[in-house]
Amino acid sequence: MPRLRLSLLAAGLLAAASGAEAQTLRIAFKASMDGTDPHQTFTPNRNAQLHVWETLVTQDATLRPRPQLAESWRAIDPLTWEFKLRRDAVFHDGTPFTSADAAFSILRARAATGPRTYAAAVRNVAGVETPDAHTLIVRTTVPTPLQPDFLAAIAILNARAADGAVDADFNGGRAAIGTGPYRWGRWTPQQDVTFERSPNWRGTPEPWARVQIRFVPNDSARVAALLAGDVDVIDSVPTGLHQRVRENANLQLVNGYSVFTHYFYLDAMSAQIPNATGADGQPLPNNPLRDLRVRRAINHAINRVALADRVMEGGATATGQIAAPGLIGHVEGLALPEFNPARARALLAEAGYPNGFTLTVHCTQDRFAGDARTCQAIGQMLTAVGIRTVVEALPMPIYLRRSATQLAGGVPELSAHLAMFGSSSGIASEGLTALLRTPNAARAHGGWNRTRFSNAEFDAMLDRVDSEFDPETRERLTQEAIRWVADNVPLAPVFHVGASWGAKRGLVMTPRADQYTMATEIRPAP
Repeated sequence: MPRLRLSLLAAGLLAAASGAEAQTLRIAFKASMDGTDPHQTFTPNRNAQLHVWETLVTQDATLRPRPQLAESWRAIDPLTWEFKLRRDAVFHDGTPFTSADAAFSILRARAATGPRTYAAAVRNVAGVETPDAHTLIVRTTVPTPLQPDFLAAIAILNARAADGAVDADFNGGRAAIGTGPYRWGRWTPQQDVTFERSPNWRGTPEPWARVQIRFVPNDSARVAALLAGDVDVIDSVPTGLHQRVRENANLQLVNGYSVFTHYFYLDAMSAQIPNATGADGQPLPNNPLRDLRVRRAINHAINRVALADRVMEGGATATGQIAAPGLIGHVEGLALPEFNPARARALLAEAGYPNGFTLTVHCTQDRFAGDARTCQAIGQMLTAVGIRTVVEALPMPIYLRRSATQLAGGVPELSAHLAMFGSSSGIASEGLTALLRTPNAARAHGGWNRTRFSNAEFDAMLDRVDSEFDPETRERLTQEAIRWVADNVPLAPVFHVGASWGAKRGLVMTPRADQYTMATEIRPAP
């Protein structure tokens, strides 16, 4: 009899272990997190953090605003927004969510420092008021029609727990408390991050008791892990490996549109740049990228369709503008910059460079599948028209650091560089504000303006967009700004990056335009 009892106990333990394993969702990310503070931006960080911390206004899969911790909102007057907050939301430590937490979070995000913050989302906030525990008043310095949309970027923290918190406090420490469906587990840099299902979540309990996100930057290794059954879902499936996923009867390929655009950033402001040299290897006395004819020559030298179809193997859509189809601000019918090498060479000659020059181009090598190949291909295209190109592909952390570095006189260290960017709001005007608006820390303009581009006419265009409450007029003004960028080439959009996931059969997932992989949108098939 004792032996029978032991056998039954062992069977019960085995079944329990099997059940726990079945409730664990294992996801592999291409990009690694580099921090845990929810008010510091970086896509992999935010993707993970949104499992734990919620926002007043969330976004659906097409990045349209939806209620989350705020049940409703309205403009009381052009400078005042009122938000009515949920009464059933609690933090993971059991304390209720109130307007004081929302106010604290907005002000903390506004005061955040560093090269990557969400300050742009609250740049116009003059102050916040909390007339009662479930009402929040946001006052702005200027009319801000999109303020509710912008608040989708601001994670709501527990004011008591996060007061004075630093990054380490969010990694399982005192500040790692949110209102989301999952509790923070632990982040191990370069390895993984884990979450546990929250027992006091106000909604239907998540099907996954535990979520583990592993960081696997190598594309082949990530796909191999899926094929071997070591993970359940992977992001950023490179197009060259789509077939391997499709042909496996136990797997499925999930495709979607992306908010991310691949850009060629050009320093059109500095009088002299370190990365443009003559035949003698010395920096040119004048920055050739300041000349519009040179920038247009670069535009004509790039075969965007070939890059999207062949280099990216169909995993991208050629473009000459900021927003992908379907997103706010996309200009329907805006023509691609013409691929015309002869015209590119003629423009270079007109600009005084009949024999071209040498240009060092920097890019990422691990941000998305195909980024380094794209960089090499663009280098060859530029070389073919006379801009002899040296390519330096960098790991993402090094790229982020160097692209934000300025040399003597404020000259950017990187003069011409390629990287992917997507505004978390999905709104084209916000992408323009981050990338090209004159840098102004007080107004949170130009947070990603690595080339220090500045143009009063362009800034005035965005000022008009920002103050317009009528959606149709605001759309028209946004499109005017996008056309201006296409004409003046302060940067060159190359292609919209597609989004692909691999998943086990038996799972249903919703592809998102922001390319986030959310456990909250992955479900067992009914």
